[in-house]
Amino acid sequence: MSITRKVKGVGWDVSAIGNAVWGGAKLADILELIGVPKLTSCTQSGGKHIEFVSVDKCEEENGGPYKASIPLSQATNPEADVLLAYEMNGEPLNRDHGYPLRVIVPGVIGARSVKWLDSINIIAEECQGFFMQKDYKMFPPSVDWGNINWNTRKPQMDFPVQSVICSLEDMQSIKPGKVRSLCIHGFIKVRISGYAVSGGGRGIERVDVSIDGGKTWMEATRFQKTGIPYIADGISNDKWAWVLLELTVDIPQSTEIIAKAVDSAANVQPEKVQDIWNLRGILNTSWHRVHVRIGHSNM
Repeated sequence: MSITRKVKGVGWDVSAIGNAVWGGAKLADILELIGVPKLTSCTQSGGKHIEFVSVDKCEEENGGPYKASIPLSQATNPEADVLLAYEMNGEPLNRDHGYPLRVIVPGVIGARSVKWLDSINIIAEECQGFFMQKDYKMFPPSVDWGNINWNTRKPQMDFPVQSVICSLEDMQSIKPGKVRSLCIHGFIKVRISGYAVSGGGRGIERVDVSIDGGKTWMEATRFQKTGIPYIADGISNDKWAWVLLELTVDIPQSTEIIAKAVDSAANVQPEKVQDIWNLRGILNTSWHRVHVRIGHSNM
């Protein structure tokens, strides 16, 4: 985004994502034990949000603790899979990932999955912490640091649909004399690999790939488990995890490869980063473009 206009944020490149198998207790079960039934949106005392407070202190909170919140309706919904996690990948949670206890809010930006959990509060209004009220909000391109009003936007929760090309693998076995043949025809066979993901538990309906800068499109194969076809929102698929994509195709020696995903709610990635520029520099989900130039020495 800073190529378009300077933003204030962390340079994540195309994105930052991780997948793990989390173990712990469902927050909906814990709340039920203290008298808050499942699928509750408001308690008798007016509580509508669940606030998570960390032992971690931060400068943005003037030395106070990091904190964030989610709606009570989400916290008490077993299908939302909000977890108080104490295990990761079959082992006790380590210190970097939030030992001894952290929150996992799947399908939501990572800023809400509070680490090093100290307390949980039922509150009437959403958390008023810095990272809920003055960060991680999506503003239109017309807003800059001179005219920003943080109160005009809600905190970012679900992350939007995204796809990323991670690798281009040469599928040709180059032998003596083969390079000349490839150069004459001008194409090389490659396997395009990457992932797509959407927030809120929405599946990936399709991933479109172009090898000519967006003039024509092909549909990539989607899967989560090798050899098992992926069906968006299928009961056997993991609605919170990424969906891997793959396409083997002949590409020109010089071209632009593009990927764009569509989720099960028909949300699609925007074409240009300029259309979604924002001063905080978050949620650049524009088409992922990879410029390819294959020279003789690379073959």
